[in-house]
Amino acid sequence: MHRQRKEYKMKVKYADLKNKKIFITGGGSGIGASIVEHFCEQESEVYFVDIDQKASKKLLAKLKKNKLRTPKFIECDLIDINKLEKIIKKIVKARGPIQALINNAANDDRHTTEQVDEKYWENRMAINLKHYFFAAKAVVPGMKKRKEGSIVNLSSVSWILGEGDKVVYETAKSAVVGLTRSFAQEYGKYNIRTNSVVPGSIATERQIKHWLTPKYKKLILDSQALKRQLKPNDVAQLVLFLASDQSSGCTKQSFIVDGGIT
Repeated sequence: MHRQRKEYKMKVKYADLKNKKIFITGGGSGIGASIVEHFCEQESEVYFVDIDQKASKKLLAKLKKNKLRTPKFIECDLIDINKLEKIIKKIVKARGPIQALINNAANDDRHTTEQVDEKYWENRMAINLKHYFFAAKAVVPGMKKRKEGSIVNLSSVSWILGEGDKVVYETAKSAVVGLTRSFAQEYGKYNIRTNSVVPGSIATERQIKHWLTPKYKKLILDSQALKRQLKPNDVAQLVLFLASDQSSGCTKQSFIVDGGIT
């Protein structure tokens, strides 16, 4: 029998994250919501975008109930690059440069190669990759002026494992690592750090609802070195570290959070 660990509650305080301006894509639910919550616990100045207004407002209510610093939610379909760029520019104009960007939004719907047409391909690439590049491009000018910044891109171990049930998603997530390494090299001279976080099987509400059946859960736990189901906070804790000055020597790297499945 695999024993489950109680979800870890934030204990570490990163002094430099207090009041730091953080921009998060896809922050309304799942891993993204946990990332938003963790930064609010650090008293960061958090902005997040998401297409799901219902989930985002539910998160805001939860944070208010827990008396945490309130983040700013802006509704945005991240396929609309023009709108995304305008949102970032508006924040920068009003509040100053974004100091840490967390590119998290994605969609891992299952599909076969035969089901993919050009329209589906373009849509999935827009959701899982394209906005990562343009969000990073939008925050870089301010980071260059400050001569510091952290960009964290969320990838996935699915492309490493080659799971075979979401080829377009896995293609995009492998490209995220290439994007990360290229940005890290190009902007390292400005003290801008760029890293990838690569989650494994994370028990988000979406995963539990659609795919995390008892049979699949057993398969995952049997394959992992750690015999517990990973939670969104397992990823969020690492993202905090990479956004903080405590990781000042880390860039151009991929940090895997998969319980030892790869």
